[in-house]
Amino acid sequence: MTDSATPSRPDLLDYEPEAALALLQAWMAERGEPGYRAGQVFGRLWQRPVGSFEAMSELPKALREALAQSFRVTSLELAARQRSADGTEKFLFRLHDGQFIETVAIPDGDRMTFCISSQAGCALQCAFCATGAMGFQRNLQPSEIAGQVRALRMLTPPIIPTNIVFMGMGEPLMNWKSVGPTLTLLNDPRALGIGARHITISTVGVLPGIVALSERPEQFRLAISIHAPSDALRKTLMPVNTKYPLADVIAAARAFDRRVTFEYVMLGGVNDQPEHAAQRAQLARECRAFVNLIPLHPGGSMGFTPTPAAVITAFAKALRTRGVETAVRRSRGLDIAAACGQLRTERLGRRAPVAPEIDGEVHVA
Repeated sequence: MTDSATPSRPDLLDYEPEAALALLQAWMAERGEPGYRAGQVFGRLWQRPVGSFEAMSELPKALREALAQSFRVTSLELAARQRSADGTEKFLFRLHDGQFIETVAIPDGDRMTFCISSQAGCALQCAFCATGAMGFQRNLQPSEIAGQVRALRMLTPPIIPTNIVFMGMGEPLMNWKSVGPTLTLLNDPRALGIGARHITISTVGVLPGIVALSERPEQFRLAISIHAPSDALRKTLMPVNTKYPLADVIAAARAFDRRVTFEYVMLGGVNDQPEHAAQRAQLARECRAFVNLIPLHPGGSMGFTPTPAAVITAFAKALRTRGVETAVRRSRGLDIAAACGQLRTERLGRRAPVAPEIDGEVHVA
């Protein structure tokens, strides 16, 4: 187990770089330690990460012990690791309170994309999503979200991402209080140093969060889960459509000052017909969106049937013919429990969900 066992101590990994440095500098000054010690500790948080203060061997033993009494550095406990024949790897992490989250590392040529989680479980109950079926447990802290990247960097050999997608467990824009600082930790060169254009936030269309993301100066990317081209159909697949109707989501995408991607999971006989392609193209043209067609992962299909490959190809062609830039995502990790939430459910079974308001469900003010 790690320093996370006593949550009353502040976790240095929950602080943005400026604040973490200031906190360490003040603490060192109060103890009469030389100023450079703060930089030594800070360097071990993200750029040369270690799992505990004890592992910071460049520090005197007494200082390491004093730091451990005052602060934490949360290191996620690896509970399971699976590797697909295509190189995709899935990781199940155990948190300090017994919750579990998943992270996926997807290699593709010189790219390494991490799919990270922002909540334990999800409250949105999208009909085709394994994470939604398990219900909501709690929001993650920045140390637990960015900590997934940190944990893979501490493996032997380390796994270093070039790209980050918030497409793991949870709805990131309903945990903005943690996702906002996490974006800084991922992007800041003093922390993980990943370019903003290589970091994508995926949302079902939580409008206050889209506004908050648009107000950030960094060029973070936005992907919106649409999955149906009409309110009537989308409401049956995504209950959140009642609160955030499709027209409002499209308007928010149109107002976003960067290119938006529409994520569209292909459900056999449900949303993959020629008329759906025509409607989908019209919505995409309204906000100059890129459309990403996603084959349904059979492991997490929740009773739906994947659209046949030939139908996906025809759907993509219909979009392109109508002037919409379109890609079909390659299915990865089909031989492991790579559908989001699937590995957690297989290992742990289903737990009783928690009402989101109990954990302070966050909508951006």
